[in-house]
Amino acid sequence: MSKQRAQQPSPEEIEQLPYRPCVGLMLLNKKGQVFIAQRVDVRGGAWQMPQGGIDPGETPADAAMRELEEEIGTANAEILAESQHWHSYDLPPWLIPKVWGGKYRGQSQRWFLLRFLGSDDEIDLTRHHQEFQAWRWADLSELPELIVPFKRDVYDKVIAEFRPVVAELQHEST
Repeated sequence: MSKQRAQQPSPEEIEQLPYRPCVGLMLLNKKGQVFIAQRVDVRGGAWQMPQGGIDPGETPADAAMRELEEEIGTANAEILAESQHWHSYDLPPWLIPKVWGGKYRGQSQRWFLLRFLGSDDEIDLTRHHQEFQAWRWADLSELPELIVPFKRDVYDKVIAEFRPVVAELQHEST
C-alpha cells in the first residue's frame, strides 16, 4: 500500500486560502540577546523565534504568553512592545499541503517584544508538546541568516521595528 502524497495546490487555489492568525515572540535576555530555537520537524538547522496560533476568543497578547509557556516551558517574561502591524508570509507551495492540514497559505502574525525575567534553567523545551530540539541566545544581527528564506522579510520588518527598544535595553545593561 503506497502512501498518497497531498497534491500541491494551484496558484489559484493558494490565492483563495486564508492566512492563519498567529503571534510571534522576540524574547530578550538581560544582555539584549534574542531567544531562538531549532524546530524538531525541519531539517537543515533552521532556527526561529517562538510563534504560534491565536485560539478563538483569545487576544494576541494572551496568545503570546500562552505560546511562550507552551514552547519554552515558562512564561516568566513581560511584554515590552507590540508590533504596529500584522506581518504576513506565504508558505512555499510545496509546503502548504503538509502544514495545518493545507487550510492556510501562510501566517499573519502580530509580534511581541518581551523581556525574559527568569534564568536560563527555567527554559524547558520538553515541558509541553516539544516543538524545538535546541535553543540559544543570539544577537539581533544574526536572525535573518538563521531563519528559513520564506520568513526573512517578516523578520527584517520585526527587527527594524523593535531595534530601538532592543538597543535601549542593551544600553541599560552595560
